[in-house]
Amino acid sequence: MAEPPPRLRPGPRRPRPRPRRLGSLRARAAAAAALAMAAVLATGGLWLYTLLRANLIENTTGRTELAARKVAGQYDTGSLPAGGRLPGPEGGVDLVLVRNAAGTVVATSGDLKDTPELTELRPAPGEDMRSAVLPPARPGAQRRVVVAVAAPGPPGAHDPHTVYAATVLGDVDDASRAVALGLLAGAPPLIAFSAALAWWVTGHALRPVTAIRGGLAAVTGSELDRRVPDPGGADEIAQLARTVNDTLDRLERSDARQRQFTADASHELRNPLAAVRSRLEVALRDPDRESVAAALADTERLQGIAADLLLLARLDGGPAPRTEPVDLALLAAEDAARRPEPRVPLRVDARAPVPAAGDPARLERALANLVDNALRYARTGVVVRASAEDGWALLEVTDDGPGIPEADRDRVFERFVRLDADRGRASGGTGLGLAIAREIARAHGGGVRALPAPAGGARLVLRVPGRPVSGAPSPGRS
Repeated sequence: MAEPPPRLRPGPRRPRPRPRRLGSLRARAAAAAALAMAAVLATGGLWLYTLLRANLIENTTGRTELAARKVAGQYDTGSLPAGGRLPGPEGGVDLVLVRNAAGTVVATSGDLKDTPELTELRPAPGEDMRSAVLPPARPGAQRRVVVAVAAPGPPGAHDPHTVYAATVLGDVDDASRAVALGLLAGAPPLIAFSAALAWWVTGHALRPVTAIRGGLAAVTGSELDRRVPDPGGADEIAQLARTVNDTLDRLERSDARQRQFTADASHELRNPLAAVRSRLEVALRDPDRESVAAALADTERLQGIAADLLLLARLDGGPAPRTEPVDLALLAAEDAARRPEPRVPLRVDARAPVPAAGDPARLERALANLVDNALRYARTGVVVRASAEDGWALLEVTDDGPGIPEADRDRVFERFVRLDADRGRASGGTGLGLAIAREIARAHGGGVRALPAPAGGARLVLRVPGRPVSGAPSPGRS
């Protein structure tokens, strides 16, 4: 019986692309400008429409009140026209009529059949005027502003009247409608203009950013010397370009240091490894104690180089050193005590405590490297001094050896640097001691300098920020 074909397992699902958001920064800026303009136009248009309409109604009410008071004054003086027919009012007022206390129309400027029902609109007690905007009385009619003015009549009269004046709001409604249509018609072009202006301004402002992005895209691992264009000026984009270029400078220098360090480390490790291999091959053919001892010495040298490389890697990318009170004078005395029989005499010169702030273990390693270097090349002795000067805590290591030429006083702190045959591999150094001391000092906010000794030789000065101690005597120097 034939075997069934194997079932194919489904492959890994490809992640679905996320929906793209609003295109670019220019599109977002244009949309924001359009929304802002729409909000401004809506708020401003509503405010303008409301203000204009209220002003027009207020003016119409004032004209209507003036017409009503004029007729009320005629009644108060007893000079109303006979026959109950009032002349047509001025100022665009449509109707004026007079009612007695019973609500009967006693005088009007129009036909009685066109007179609206205004009995309920009367001045309140203690007031002489009341106004209102009345809705249309029938379909097809228009709203009116009506003003009721109290007319007590001539002195001694016991029949107070009420004068009504009415004005149709057709002109007000037409003007309000025209303003509203104008605002609605003008809003889209203004919104479109603001969006287009924001699009253009944003594109013009971001043109240097596009150039910076293109410059960064051209930077590769083999072309770290490229730089982004600097638009000039002092704005944020120019500062961004300069910051990017500074970062690329640091990256290029770091890459160059890393390449040089890798090449130097490979070169330094190749010779001991070759020596160990050759000695072990000799020991395999003809076992002897000397070959094994020599191979063991080369292995210890390899171990020392590996430990120094690991420490430098930690100093390059590790956290800042911990900070606690440290006495450099005590540190120097303890280092000397750990060397019971140095190759040449070692003397510590520290008259008083030298307080500092830092990591005691790392500062101890830096001092040990400086002392090891001095003991390796000194002829008759080494002096270690601890002192304080201008807010700095100093450790000076002086030897009377061949010294360091002025041109090499900075290069001597580079990794795997040996200046001459006197400072060569035969002396047993790895070429990393002074580099480690400098990195430790820099991590503490200080540094190491190479200076000539007064009587010949080399003087290496390590300085870190001092730590003032109240009541402590001022340190001196010999």
